[in-house]
Amino acid sequence: MLRLSLEALQIIDAIDRRGSFSKAGQELHRVPSTISYLVGKLEDDLAVQVFERNGPRVVLTAAGRELLKEGRYLLKAARDLEQRVRRIASGWETELAIGMDSMFSISALTDDMHAFYQIAQQTRLRIVQETLSGPWEALLDRRVDLLVGVAGEGPAGGGYVTRAIGEMPFVFAVAPGHPLAQVAGPLGRSQLQDHRAIVVADSARNMAPRTVGLMFGQDALTVPTMAAKFALQVAGFGFGFLPQPCAQRAIAAGLLVEKQVEELRAPETFYVAWRTGEEGAALKWWRERLLQPGTFARLGAHLPGIAAILPLHD
Repeated sequence: MLRLSLEALQIIDAIDRRGSFSKAGQELHRVPSTISYLVGKLEDDLAVQVFERNGPRVVLTAAGRELLKEGRYLLKAARDLEQRVRRIASGWETELAIGMDSMFSISALTDDMHAFYQIAQQTRLRIVQETLSGPWEALLDRRVDLLVGVAGEGPAGGGYVTRAIGEMPFVFAVAPGHPLAQVAGPLGRSQLQDHRAIVVADSARNMAPRTVGLMFGQDALTVPTMAAKFALQVAGFGFGFLPQPCAQRAIAAGLLVEKQVEELRAPETFYVAWRTGEEGAALKWWRERLLQPGTFARLGAHLPGIAAILPLHD
């Protein structure tokens, strides 16, 4: 049987903050004699003196300070639990996991998170970043509840709903000092085969990995994110397609050169997606929020930028 209750911790907390048994009683709507009795009983049960009594003024002993320090964590956890239970009863999830392609920055969702926390502070958010097929796998494996900014129409087999939110064109680019920068005309397979491609690794654990812009047997430098790919192409390590917004800024700054290729990469459509049949209040809020016009523009504004690669050129 536990000798320490949440009620006792609440009383100790109130006494410490208010400075006396009587003022703690006023806050908790208890008479001072009841407060004094409960504190004395706790000290007897624990065989520990919690307060030094100097007339009406009381202060915590060293043991009392340690008890209250840890006890306040328990009080907060108990209050949070009460809130989460009420949320569940009203249809709000205790946690919502959002997956997004690592191409985009989590900072693209900061306005959405601010708005969400205004109405759902007790629903914990977890943001997960995966690459290529990785987000889809995370959704089907129930590691995330909602996807935003993911490419492709998703794996076969269904079980999820998708809504297109935008389309991203890609630009083939190399650094000005790269050998391909000086080649005239559209670049074909025979010219690209002899040079290194920089590719982003698919983060899927079990699904067949997706590869973009890589020829069979070609030398490849594989990196975990689009930001790393962008930086290394600017540094001249290889070639590849880059999202048009970040590529154009680097091209305008003279850090990259756009090249025409015989085999173009079609623009990529990006989606919001969620599992079929799930209707929690937090999921519904985020789904409606992310399907509003402007979401994809915000994602595109948080692509890798020139500032991310400037240290390579200092």
